[in-house]
Amino acid sequence: MWRLRLLVLGVLAAGSAEAQANSSDGFLEFSVGKFTYFLLSRPFPREAILRHISSNVTFLLFQIHSQYQNTTISFTKTLLPGTTRTGNDQGLVFMLRPEQTVCTWYLETKDAKPVQNVAIPLFYSERDPIPGGCNLEFDLDIDPNIYLDYNFFETTIKFAPANLGYARGAEPPPCDVSTGQESRWRLRYDVYQYFLPEGDLTEASLLQHLQRMTEVPQVKASAVKVATLTSDDKTTVSFSSLWGQGVIYNVIVWDPSLNTSAAYVPAHTYACSFESADGNCVSPGRVSTKVFSTAFALLGLFICFFGHRFWKTELFFIGFIFLGFFFYILITRLTSLKYDVRLVLTAVAGSIGGVLLMASWWRFGTLMLCMLCVGLVLGFLVSSGTFFTPLGNLTVFRDDGVFWVTFSCIALLILVIFMGCLRILNILACGVVGSYSVVLAVDSYVFTSLSYITLNVLRRALNTDFRGAFVGVPFQTKDFLVLAMWGMLAVSGITLQIRRERGQPPFPPHPYKLWKQERERRVTNILDPSHHIPPLRERLFGRLTQIGALFQKEQPAGERTPLLL
Repeated sequence: MWRLRLLVLGVLAAGSAEAQANSSDGFLEFSVGKFTYFLLSRPFPREAILRHISSNVTFLLFQIHSQYQNTTISFTKTLLPGTTRTGNDQGLVFMLRPEQTVCTWYLETKDAKPVQNVAIPLFYSERDPIPGGCNLEFDLDIDPNIYLDYNFFETTIKFAPANLGYARGAEPPPCDVSTGQESRWRLRYDVYQYFLPEGDLTEASLLQHLQRMTEVPQVKASAVKVATLTSDDKTTVSFSSLWGQGVIYNVIVWDPSLNTSAAYVPAHTYACSFESADGNCVSPGRVSTKVFSTAFALLGLFICFFGHRFWKTELFFIGFIFLGFFFYILITRLTSLKYDVRLVLTAVAGSIGGVLLMASWWRFGTLMLCMLCVGLVLGFLVSSGTFFTPLGNLTVFRDDGVFWVTFSCIALLILVIFMGCLRILNILACGVVGSYSVVLAVDSYVFTSLSYITLNVLRRALNTDFRGAFVGVPFQTKDFLVLAMWGMLAVSGITLQIRRERGQPPFPPHPYKLWKQERERRVTNILDPSHHIPPLRERLFGRLTQIGALFQKEQPAGERTPLLL
């Protein structure tokens, strides 16, 4: 009779069987290892039932997922602190009694809007480790959940240590009596990361991809393992936050003695809120960022193709980057100003830096100082790209001293390599840095992982806790297209400038010396027409007199006789 209570829709997604259940009397029938879609609303709580549990199953892991709305799952109909979990990625472990073949959970939501969920019960034997079986930090006695927290800089996951499996009706192994190979201290934890398609914020996509992160074989086949922890390590892992990019995390606990494993309840994040009024996941990026990055990209695109020919414009561009970068770090660490205010002040400070570098070249003609700034900016980008690779996740670089010394050495190495051919260095900097400004502009409109080449270094400079975060970004079709665009612009700009500057002087002459020689020539050469040009003060006074005459009333001249008919 219970089959009449359930309406099942078979759906195939990613090669796994799912079921979408709906019931009028509040009951949901589940099958082990089968995904079930259902809608949960506040006035109608549901009771989840799993029947015909095999005798070789020791414990069940029931998990339920939604995109951002909270769902409550409980062992009892009356919600109690130690038997209830509320969130969008939650699960409960049910230790089965001898001869038990039916298990029940209770589901509800306090959200005003209906919540679309997907749930699945998974079974494990007595040889499998129990996720969260040695929980001492969170509310549940056995807590298989991953606790996720994020900010602008990093996303942190925490989970409770696991315990060894045991038979039905037996006493659980002690957690902290001994640390030998016969205890839970032999367990290992593999942390996995899975990226959703870039720019895809749909609920259906998330619930579909979550199905690849629930069971051990699917997690190993689909996700990327980023870390392996022992029982001596803290069960906390940090990652760089990716605003608006869906990421799913999961942990697999492995027993090396029995070669068995079990998966925790996966957790997901977009590093943003779907419900906040300002800067939520769905709304486009900030207008100030778009204006700033677009103007910066237009200047960078000009520098990419004509930077070496228009030397002073390039110096303004380099000085803008140099001073603007350090100024943004300074005001962010020392003040609590809003982002838009900091961006405007950074633009002002960067403009001052560009003018100062351009003025120093005009007055003093110090080529080495200018090329030092150019080489450091190019070296900064090359060094940032180096740590953007898996090399940046090495444990040794979590020490700030090692990281910044290595980073500086790579940046200086670029300058040293091209010290003997400064024109090539300058053209390379124009092509690479100028074209990368276009990549940053693209990121302000459409998400691309390449912007994190420099953004991760900026985060490291702004936040000391970021040093422990794993730097991982998705590299999908959109990123390959942006990378191809960046490479095409850089190669085209470098090739064009090298061909155009062939046979020309490496750098323009000292502007102040040229101006001084021109002034002396005008003073001594009376045949030069410019010698007879009045001084600047007299020319300005004459121009003002002409402008004032336009507003004076015309005076009558001589006698006027009326016209005689």
